[in-house]
Amino acid sequence: MEFRPCIDIHNGKVKQIVGGSLNDDVDTANENFVSKKDATFFASFYAKEGLRGGHVIMLNHPDSPYYEETRNQALAAIKTYPNNLQIGGGVNADNAKGYIEAGASHVIVTSYVFKDGKINYDNLNKLVDAVGKEHIVLDLSCRRKGDDYFVVTDRWQKFTREEVTLELLSSLSAYCDEFLIHAADVEGKQCGIEVELVKLLGKWEGIPITYAGGVGDYDDVMAIKEIGNDKLNVTVGSALDLFGGPLNYETVLSCVKGV
Repeated sequence: MEFRPCIDIHNGKVKQIVGGSLNDDVDTANENFVSKKDATFFASFYAKEGLRGGHVIMLNHPDSPYYEETRNQALAAIKTYPNNLQIGGGVNADNAKGYIEAGASHVIVTSYVFKDGKINYDNLNKLVDAVGKEHIVLDLSCRRKGDDYFVVTDRWQKFTREEVTLELLSSLSAYCDEFLIHAADVEGKQCGIEVELVKLLGKWEGIPITYAGGVGDYDDVMAIKEIGNDKLNVTVGSALDLFGGPLNYETVLSCVKGV
């Protein structure tokens, strides 16, 4: 289990928001925290701490008047800590290589691969051709429907037909280096983790998975470690003191390391 840091950028500012609350039409979201520090500050901090595999997420739609400001913040972050941060938000086969050349270790992709409710293998293969599977993280962020979890797209507001199963992970692992999975129903709410999802992901024996969503206390971090069989990496956003939350950063790292 590893701690994976994050830098979420919206309207040109580093923020923590409530998952699924983004409104692209007016560029708003329910905010938990807005930092006075820019993305390079957090990238520099992660570099000094030796934290790798963090994700930098551009939360504005490419049509937004804030998009370029957000994108510039993201590019500055990956250039500050080259080859150690992953970048996501509007990534496709046309721009993915540019992000890798700019310093991202991986590109994170959801909507480009999941189209019309299913996996678009043409787009997936184009992405692999553009940067290689070793530079791809597939974001399988999901929401619960009944007893099962389904991949969601378009700001986590549209369900696909793709259920998160070990079989799906096995199939898609041929096209990527890691998975990133937000439990979108609890993302940003600090209300507890999706236990059943963590149990499912803890059975996976393949490439790395980073789980995010719902962490509100240290017990949640320890539960991910235990229920996930010490296999899952974890991201803590809104609950972390770096983003105005109650959980001490060093204590969270100790929980992750089991000390």
